[in-house]
Amino acid sequence: MTLQHLASPLGAPTSGAPEPARAFGAAPQSLQALVAALLEPVLWVATWVGVHELWQQPFSQPSMVVMLLAVTTTFPGSASFTDRPSKAAAKIAGGWFWLVGLMVMFAFATSNLDLFPRAMTLTCLLATPLLQWCLLVVGRRWVIAQERARARPCSVVIVGGNALGVRAGQALLRRSDGQTEILGYFDDRGADRLHNEAGEHRLGNLSGVADFVNQRSVDEVYITLPSGSQPRVAQVLESLQQTTASIHFVPDVVGISVIQGRLRDVGGVPMVGLCESPFTGVNAALKRLSDIVLASSFLVLLCPLMVAVAVGVRLSSPGPVIFRQRRNGLGGAEIIVYKFRSMRALDNGPVVRQATRDDDRITPFGRFIRKTSLDELPQFINVLQGRMSVVGPRPHAVAHNNAYQTVVRAYMVRHKVRPGITGWAQVNGCRGETETLDKMQARIEFDLDYLRNWSLSLDLEIILRTARLVLFDRSAH
Repeated sequence: MTLQHLASPLGAPTSGAPEPARAFGAAPQSLQALVAALLEPVLWVATWVGVHELWQQPFSQPSMVVMLLAVTTTFPGSASFTDRPSKAAAKIAGGWFWLVGLMVMFAFATSNLDLFPRAMTLTCLLATPLLQWCLLVVGRRWVIAQERARARPCSVVIVGGNALGVRAGQALLRRSDGQTEILGYFDDRGADRLHNEAGEHRLGNLSGVADFVNQRSVDEVYITLPSGSQPRVAQVLESLQQTTASIHFVPDVVGISVIQGRLRDVGGVPMVGLCESPFTGVNAALKRLSDIVLASSFLVLLCPLMVAVAVGVRLSSPGPVIFRQRRNGLGGAEIIVYKFRSMRALDNGPVVRQATRDDDRITPFGRFIRKTSLDELPQFINVLQGRMSVVGPRPHAVAHNNAYQTVVRAYMVRHKVRPGITGWAQVNGCRGETETLDKMQARIEFDLDYLRNWSLSLDLEIILRTARLVLFDRSAH
């Protein structure tokens, strides 16, 4: 009996627990990922060159700059052949808006808005994402067709009848488009000591795994035994060396917030990274470049507004215009963050009281700039200094960090990246005062979710949603 009938999950996966890789497509997943990553930048270049030829425009130095901007912004492409068409369209649209926004700001700042014919530019900007979506849809259908052309579904057995094994099996079924057949579970414990689903489909003891795999020509074996079972895992691995099955090890990391988990080979020694920054290599360069471009553009565009706010702060109450607060930044290092002063008090010591809705320390003008988030504008200077990013986990006062890091799970993981002026938590309702532990925990969960799923298109979404909150949110204080 197979487990194809398993439709309902055991519950929400433990935060950060990675799902097993999808058994999807005839081509290696690494090749699929490479083609998908190159598809968007290659299409931008091809379309940009094509419209120049169509309009018989010379390929000038500004054209090269636009093409370079498009390549650096769109590589690697965020959509993949495993995405459904609607999800691929959303990712492509996010990248499209991000690129168009950067190009408009660049052209405006350099007074080159009329450098290229509008019809030519619009053709490129509209045709490229449409072509990319069509190619991704065609590629997805080809991959599915290749998978379904197999003589039979991919057969799987799971070694380990625990909750992790059942969760891995359900994840494989959900993400395989019906092309995975889970035959059952192997475990030395009796069925009455296993997870309910695993107990009903127990195939035998660990010693019988290799024989079963050979007799049934099993395609894949997933080992989900706990880390404390190393001798048994070693025995199973050794016996499976005499089979042709693909072997996968699902690490027991329940309770650990996995951030950007990946496998590396270091001198022949496999190493699993459980908690890494998403901003390494090309991603780090793209993130920093986008921060510099956005911060510079916002400072130029908002300079008159910042001068007006500074005058308002100076006239509304005695004290400095800029409030400098000690906060924790990248790697937990202490940084100085700038804000327009909105309070009469300047708490910056070992005890910092959070602002509340009716806080008497807030000045009348300070209440206005806090409600509209205008008090945060000087932090674009922090971004240019390299202390902050435009988008990232919001920095907390040093005093609050010291208080929360021992009571909120995975609290310090958010410091693996630069703090941001706005963040995923803030646009999802986790703004302002965190008077209860549950509210802080919710904010941290959103921060960790941002680290797991970062992309330039996600940054753009957060910026756009932040703008909407600034204009229409009435709950800020």
